[in-house]
Amino acid sequence: MSQQVEQLFGNLWNDYIKLTPSAAKVHQVLGQGREIINDHVAFRTFNIAPVRLQALADHFEKLGYEAKGDYEFKAKKLVAKHYEHENPELPKVFISELLVEEFSPELQSIVKKMVEQIEPSAVSAENFLYSGPHWQVSSEEYEQLLEESEYAAWMAAFGFRANHFTVSVNYLPDYQTLEQVNQKLKDEGFVLNSSGGEIKGSPEVFLEQSSTMADSYPVSFSDGTKEIPSCFYEFAKRYEIEPGRLYTGFVAASADKIFESTNARR
Repeated sequence: MSQQVEQLFGNLWNDYIKLTPSAAKVHQVLGQGREIINDHVAFRTFNIAPVRLQALADHFEKLGYEAKGDYEFKAKKLVAKHYEHENPELPKVFISELLVEEFSPELQSIVKKMVEQIEPSAVSAENFLYSGPHWQVSSEEYEQLLEESEYAAWMAAFGFRANHFTVSVNYLPDYQTLEQVNQKLKDEGFVLNSSGGEIKGSPEVFLEQSSTMADSYPVSFSDGTKEIPSCFYEFAKRYEIEPGRLYTGFVAASADKIFESTNARR
């Protein structure tokens, strides 16, 4: 089972690194050739069949993952869940979905048209979680989505794939604090997400997070190519909720700001 999980995360990473070449440099800078432990991987989707959150979760539940926490992001009109494997060394999974019905008829129409182009059988295919977009969409429609939801626009451009991977700072050799990690990244020329401060969260909520701003990637729309912010790399430092037991959940107020790492309008 864990071999299947490792294979899936390997495929997700290979897809992610194509869109996020800076992640390889982050690995080199922080890991110095040593292994980096991945805290969690995040995915995005719409709350429309056949691609609701649960459809993505099914792929992980088949591999032994279990649902743990529920989260709500009122301002961004999202809900999310996180999943954990009984093997604590395997990455956690964070899946969010856009509440499409809470947006304008124009956005709903574009998103529904996109989802209608998905072959239902594709959703259960082994490669679905790194299969990208299953639709044709114009740059004009992308811009329309962007007016209302950065999240919907990102999905239109990139589809189904890891939105970000996350370095576990707890297991990073040479670094004790998230501040040290952030400083090293800035010294190496990385731009960090400063929305809500460079560090989101605190030891009081048992989780601190930071992230790079997304790389740019040329996306082919039906009417031409456009450079769009793609994926980013996150860094998480977890604190003990009791001796010897790290907090494994997420903090909605912090995650809300992490979503902005892919914002096209900065």
